[in-house]
Amino acid sequence: MSHGRRSGRFSVSSFPSSRSSSLSFDELVAEGAAVPTEGWDFSWFDGRATEARPSWGYARALAARLGAEPGAAARTVLDVQTGGGEVLSLALDAARRVAPDGRRPALVVATEGWVPNAVKAAGLLRARGGCVVAVSEDASARTAFPFADGAFDLVVSRHPVEAHWREIARVLRPGGGYFAQHVGPGSAYELVEHFLGPQSDEQRNARHPERERREAEAAGLEIVDLRAERLRMEFYDIAAVVHFLRKVIWMVPGFTVEAYLPQLRALHERILAEGAFVAHSSRHLFDLRKP
Repeated sequence: MSHGRRSGRFSVSSFPSSRSSSLSFDELVAEGAAVPTEGWDFSWFDGRATEARPSWGYARALAARLGAEPGAAARTVLDVQTGGGEVLSLALDAARRVAPDGRRPALVVATEGWVPNAVKAAGLLRARGGCVVAVSEDASARTAFPFADGAFDLVVSRHPVEAHWREIARVLRPGGGYFAQHVGPGSAYELVEHFLGPQSDEQRNARHPERERREAEAAGLEIVDLRAERLRMEFYDIAAVVHFLRKVIWMVPGFTVEAYLPQLRALHERILAEGAFVAHSSRHLFDLRKP
């Protein structure tokens, strides 16, 4: 199964919507089930869910790299699993504003495996001199990137389903870097376990940064920096939960409203009685270098 829809960022607003409190369970569920899921635009969650942001500010830090002084800035860039291209576009725009001569990288390429996302990303990146290449994201396929050895100065990614370390190392030139924000272990597992029950330690630790560090080093990459943070999430109504699970499809694989109606109703009643449902996301930042 391809996991083309990756988690993005909720609103940082701390005020739940007053509208949702006037809607019934059925109305909220129907609303959450009707929202389109393509891309990384999470503005629909404003007033309905929040997630704290990592202190390092991934998009801002990426923009600083893209807009660095001549000789330090990456001239060829690959964004792996770009989603709808929103984060890369934001970083490119910010980089152009801060770059000494307003330039962009000479080559910007993104990969994406989910067709609706790829279409959206192609439109955003075309306007910024970039292009999108369709690449399967099925982890079982282990698909090779369709790029030459040493083609890129910088490979980036935000919330990849899986990092294909050997391919990343292969397409980087010597001295090139990998800069990415990954989803960490046990992310939003308070929500996951409400629907699926207790999960094994193996499941919880599948995305552990130390495990990924070892895999990156085995592929020949050097660790420049690795940081990890755990961040508070709040869901103010059941519509936000429904939309989140439809958008971030690996959290509860095969999620449908019909299949999980009892769990949804129980969580709705809990939110009404106790207030926002609190979970915690896990994120880590990789800054790697190919010798």
